[in-house]
Amino acid sequence: MGRARVELQGKVVAITGGARGIGFEIARACASAGMKVMIADLDEAAVQHAITELGSGVVGRVVDVRNDHEFAAFLEAAESELGGLDVLVNNAGLLKMGPLVSASHDDIRLQLDVNLAAVITGTQLALQLFVPRGRGHIVNMASSSSMIATANGAVYSATKYGVLGLTRAVRGELRGTDVRITAVMPGVIRTRMTTDFRSAFSVRTIEPAEVGKAVVRALRKGTPEVFVPSEVGMQGLLFTALPARASDWVKHLTRADKVMS
Repeated sequence: MGRARVELQGKVVAITGGARGIGFEIARACASAGMKVMIADLDEAAVQHAITELGSGVVGRVVDVRNDHEFAAFLEAAESELGGLDVLVNNAGLLKMGPLVSASHDDIRLQLDVNLAAVITGTQLALQLFVPRGRGHIVNMASSSSMIATANGAVYSATKYGVLGLTRAVRGELRGTDVRITAVMPGVIRTRMTTDFRSAFSVRTIEPAEVGKAVVRALRKGTPEVFVPSEVGMQGLLFTALPARASDWVKHLTRADKVMS
């Protein structure tokens, strides 16, 4: 039997990277669902602009998710200012495109720290709040790159594979409890991150608002894994199920290996 549908009205959600792009649209969707929202972002001006755009019920803080103390203080602020945290969305992330052979140490380290290490930190901090209470929901933003590794995005793909593995492992640890964890795997979303992407066969570019709506649906239903758009799931299964040479050939044929060029 499936879990009962969750009522989101009045629930408290904290969203990292919430001032722009997908994070902003997740915040908008959560606020529209009646949730109390706290966003975190590194850019103070962007945080203030987002709060103004999103309206009442949304607050924000300047947070560097690479700093464990700042991350913990962000969740503590959501607890104290909004009345107890119900949901954490680990959304903050970045992409540095290019072949691995010429990637700088700083760019590699930055992606590892923001896209993976900070998600591990946030997940652990949220679990330390949720497990004793016996409730709560963590949403980790993975990517279609969690299943479809793309040339010129090797480090990004590695971090997103890691986020998916983390989320699946923790889901096993939470079996039998009412604490939920969800991996969201967007495809190509129209944000600043994907401005330079090339087109590929059967790959749609969709608006970030669609991801926001999908996250809210997952919060209501407790869905463990979400693909946006839905066909990303089938594509991912295809690429992971095929033998390596066949998978590489299909990527080349569909130009999936040229998206991050």
